[in-house]
Amino acid sequence: MSTAAAEWRACLRRTLVVLAGVAVVVLVMPLSAVQAESVTVLAQVQSVDQVLSNIRNWLMGILALLATVFLTIGGVRRVIGGGDPGEHEKAKDCFKAAAIGYGLAALAPLVVSVLKGIVGA
Repeated sequence: MSTAAAEWRACLRRTLVVLAGVAVVVLVMPLSAVQAESVTVLAQVQSVDQVLSNIRNWLMGILALLATVFLTIGGVRRVIGGGDPGEHEKAKDCFKAAAIGYGLAALAPLVVSVLKGIVGA
């Protein structure tokens, strides 16, 4: 088996483990909310415009967070990689992914304005 295939399988395994962990958290969290005696509503949405603004804010935050994670991983790989060209290529890929993430985060307001135009808000 080639090293690229082995790396791909290892990456796939890590991704599946993370997804399984997220699934467990998603399944357990509603159970703890059901056991609560009273549920307090912290915020109510007043308009569709507010919902779309909330979506924009969450989208920008999540994309910026992921881009920062990729930027950090790329920096660590670059520093720890030493003279290994393979590690430098992986670091470049992480930097590209971070740039794409920051670009998408910057475009999030545009996407929300398009959604506003579609729903007529």
